Amino acid sequence: MSDARRILVGPFNRVEGDLEVDLDVVAGRVEAARVNSPLYRGFEQIMEGKHPHDAMVLVPRICGICSVSQSAAVAAALRDATGLIAPPNGERVANLVLAAENLADHLTHFYLFFMPDFARDAYRRRSWFDDARQRFKAVEGSAPAAVLPARAAFLHLTGMLSGKWPHTLALQPGGASRAVAANEKVRLLTLLRAFRSWLEQTLFGAPLEEISAIASSDALHAWAQQRAADASDFARFLAIARELGLQRLGRGSELYLAFGAYEIEGRHLFARGVRGVGEAGRAFDPAEITEDVSHAWLMDDEARHPLHGRTLPLLDKPDAYTWCKAPRLAGEVAECGALARQFVAGHPLIVDVVTRDGGSVFARVLARLLELALVVPAMERWVREIRPGEHFCVHGELPDEASGVGLVEAARGALGHWLVIRRGRVGSYQIVAPTTWNFSPRDRAGVPGALEQALVGAPVGDDETVPLAVQHIVRSFDPCMVCTVH
Repeated sequence: MSDARRILVGPFNRVEGDLEVDLDVVAGRVEAARVNSPLYRGFEQIMEGKHPHDAMVLVPRICGICSVSQSAAVAAALRDATGLIAPPNGERVANLVLAAENLADHLTHFYLFFMPDFARDAYRRRSWFDDARQRFKAVEGSAPAAVLPARAAFLHLTGMLSGKWPHTLALQPGGASRAVAANEKVRLLTLLRAFRSWLEQTLFGAPLEEISAIASSDALHAWAQQRAADASDFARFLAIARELGLQRLGRGSELYLAFGAYEIEGRHLFARGVRGVGEAGRAFDPAEITEDVSHAWLMDDEARHPLHGRTLPLLDKPDAYTWCKAPRLAGEVAECGALARQFVAGHPLIVDVVTRDGGSVFARVLARLLELALVVPAMERWVREIRPGEHFCVHGELPDEASGVGLVEAARGALGHWLVIRRGRVGSYQIVAPTTWNFSPRDRAGVPGALEQALVGAPVGDDETVPLAVQHIVRSFDPCMVCTVH
């Protein structure tokens, strides 16, 4: 067994943006990890002094793969500052556009980011290797050739409702700028049914409602046992995960946060809240959020609520190792994402998986796939509920002095925008992205962030410079590094 050593892993391929992970390895396992988000662009500073509506154009350009999520958060913050209430039609269209981006991200993550790692030569002695290599190998596998056209066809929905993707201006504080006619509802449903068909035939090999109804780990195992491992890509994932013990890899902070997803007329499809393992859950209080910069290359002497936050670079700073701030909820580390959404919402399968084994690589990927099965039927319902001829957007005057908060659920989890308007201009704009929560550094008390905790205990072979287990854990969070520090 090797002696203690330190290795630097990064930059990671198949990760959006730049990432480095510094690992202390003792006796073949990670003893401590420090996660560095090295790309700083300063969107929070760019916004200061701008007209508040400029945020609709500028802030979504933080990222090209979760741009709609940023647009939705900007619109929500401006809506809060203005005091508008979006009409139900507008809420449904905005949710359809956001859901399309989120589900496309889930699909991309599974097929193009996560599963290709199992086609690596390190797994060549596994019984499933030849099939995984033929199916998931980057560029050469049959899965990328199948999923990309299906994803592109699904995103035609975004083009119909928002004109373009990314960086649309269709999501507005008062709703959605695009009215939907009766005949267009038929086109939207046709797109959704084609996507449903692809998911049911290729990804799951079963109806979406059958997947979403699986209520326990035992039921999931029984479902998988009734099918050949190559019957569907979901079955392939379950077989690989079981053999490699992915349910025991990457256990994180065990406190989960969700801002509430897809709100219509005051109700969320997936609930807002906070929940720890073994707990029933509790209400989420935005006032409990703070950002600590003690280990970031940023200047500040105290942890601050984002409404009073500052982003002031300080390169020469002892103990700093990242540009990422450390968000905390009532002083605690919280994980966000599809796993958090479904755990907070109380989906019985995810609750059982997390209660048994905690959050893990397996649980995070499973929750994303489950959301594909849950959200497509909801999207079909939203389209049917649209009432052509009624309002899709309302308008109002933006105050010269105001503040607003926009909280949405991006594919990767809890996304918050905090806006302060002074004399008709942006006085402060602060953003806490999902990967900021998940990839945060240590705080002032020395407590590691969610990924830093999840990496502890991961196996590292003597000859591994880029450990496979570390890659599985990192990718299970589906990081968007350009959003992390904006």
